[in-house]
Amino acid sequence: MDSHVEHAGGAAHASIRTYLLIGVILTVVTVIEVGTYFTPWFQQHFWVLFWVLSILSLFKFTLVVGFYMHLRYDAPLYRRVFLFPLSIAVAMTAVVIFLTWTKFRFLT
Repeated sequence: MDSHVEHAGGAAHASIRTYLLIGVILTVVTVIEVGTYFTPWFQQHFWVLFWVLSILSLFKFTLVVGFYMHLRYDAPLYRRVFLFPLSIAVAMTAVVIFLTWTKFRFLT
């Protein structure tokens, strides 16, 4: 089976096998995330847990956007239009996390 399937518009998309493989990978990463969250060592080391879960979530997000939203196969302009607001949202989230962390750090 070919890894890409041609559609009437001429754009190649992933095959069903590729989508199933991505689904299995997403399931495995989700199981790792849940297992990490409930591991006592990670609960004692909050910032390690935070970064591990953030990296795993970013990986899953990339797979979902790239394959299931077909962004991987679309024109580069669509990718830029999607990634620019996403980068702003990530930056704003980082600022809020930093401000919250510094506020509670000085309170304790």
